[in-house]
Amino acid sequence: MPNALIFLLLYVGVMTGLNFPLGKLAGAEGVPPALWAMLISTGASLALIPSLALRGALTPPRGATLRYVVVAGVITFVAANLLVFSAIPHVGAGQVGMMFALSPVFTLALSMLAGLKSPGRLGLGGIALGMAGAMLVALGRGDVAGLSLWALAALAIPLLLAIGNVYRTLDWPEGGDPMALAFWSHATAALVFAGVLVLAYGRIPLETLAEIKGTALLQMAVAGATFPAFFRLQRLGGPVLLSQIGYVAAATGMGAAVLFLGERYGPVTWAGVALIVPGVALTLLDGRRGSTARLARRACHAREAL
Repeated sequence: MPNALIFLLLYVGVMTGLNFPLGKLAGAEGVPPALWAMLISTGASLALIPSLALRGALTPPRGATLRYVVVAGVITFVAANLLVFSAIPHVGAGQVGMMFALSPVFTLALSMLAGLKSPGRLGLGGIALGMAGAMLVALGRGDVAGLSLWALAALAIPLLLAIGNVYRTLDWPEGGDPMALAFWSHATAALVFAGVLVLAYGRIPLETLAEIKGTALLQMAVAGATFPAFFRLQRLGGPVLLSQIGYVAAATGMGAAVLFLGERYGPVTWAGVALIVPGVALTLLDGRRGSTARLARRACHAREAL
């Protein structure tokens, strides 16, 4: 894997993982999940405007590009983020973050169904272990509270992420600029969130941010620094590689939750983590073996051509 892709993978993963503790702080102050998710999309959009404007690349999307930014924005940034920030107050930032560790497993499975990637036996074994680990993590902290509806609903997070990862690859518009697609996808999501808030509250309740202005600005800055690299990684690495930010994000989010937010998890949760880790390792090993095999076949064909 080229060093640039490794750097993008680690960078985007860490920045994504910071959303979980920031989201928990917002939830503790009563900020509506839709408003906090709107801040992320607004921050990402604002950060992209200067560069796009200087390049004259702020042309409104049309045709296939318009379809792409609407569908990608709704699946990836509206549905997934709304579920993430709705679940965090109920099951914890670390536990929701661990759901991101399953997005590579779900993405690999959907990529196989879409004909983008077909795993071998190791990959299938990794999918099975990851799913088993996810169910244990969904049980939470080893008590009855871990069986809540929110803990089970959090299992939809990696599925939504995987659907978004695969869709953005399959429907990437020809000649699409990653930064322009990121801007319009987030702008679409911000508009949807604004509509949801107006329907729910009759207005956008910005007053709920009064006590955490610094945290809100930090969240917007994190989003602005994340998504240009996110879409570049999508374009260069494809859906399965992009999904591996889930490993880094989960580690970042759970570590921050334990160290700084005082979250504690019981043996059932850690047993789930212990299953997810080898599941992740098997999917990565399967991917590397697949890449090696493809290179060997190409070399063989080249020799035969000579």
